[in-house]
Amino acid sequence: MKITLLTVGKIKERFYREAIEEFSKRLSRYADLHIVEVQDEATPDKASPAEEDLIRQKEGDRLLRAITPLKDPNTLITALAINGKAYSSEELSAFLSDKMTGGISHFVFIIGGSLGLSPEVLGAADTKISFSRMTFPHQLMRVILLEQIYRGIRIMRNEPYHK
Repeated sequence: MKITLLTVGKIKERFYREAIEEFSKRLSRYADLHIVEVQDEATPDKASPAEEDLIRQKEGDRLLRAITPLKDPNTLITALAINGKAYSSEELSAFLSDKMTGGISHFVFIIGGSLGLSPEVLGAADTKISFSRMTFPHQLMRVILLEQIYRGIRIMRNEPYHK
C-alpha cells in the first residue's frame, strides 16, 4: 500500500511537525508514505473574492501538476473537501479496505491551503471526503488525516488502538 499526501504549504509549527513525524513513523509499518508539498500563496488580509479565487487557482495549478504523474488505474485521488462524504473511523477503514480489494494500491489525499481547493482540483479527484463541516487549519488537517489513516489500518487489521 502506498499513501501520498499532496499538500499546499510547509508545516511551520514544531508541534505539528512532531505529530506528523509520529504518525508517519507509525504508518511506515503498514504503508509507503510520501508527503508532497507544493508552494502556497501569500493571502493578504481582507483579500477580495477575486484575489482569493486567483490564489486558489495558482495553488490548484501546482497541485494539478503534481497529480498528473500519479494518476493510473491503481491510484485513487481523494480531495479533502468540506462538501465531501463524511465517514466514521470504522467507515473510513471499510472504504480503504474495499478500495484495496478492488485493486487500489496507491491512495493520494489532497489537502488544500488556507482557502481550500480550486474547482479544477476538486474535479480532478476521484472522490471527496470531509472530516467535518467545520474548518480546520490545513496544517492540523495533515495530523488528523494521518491519524485517521493509521486508525483505519489498525481497524482493518483487527489490531488494538485506543478509542
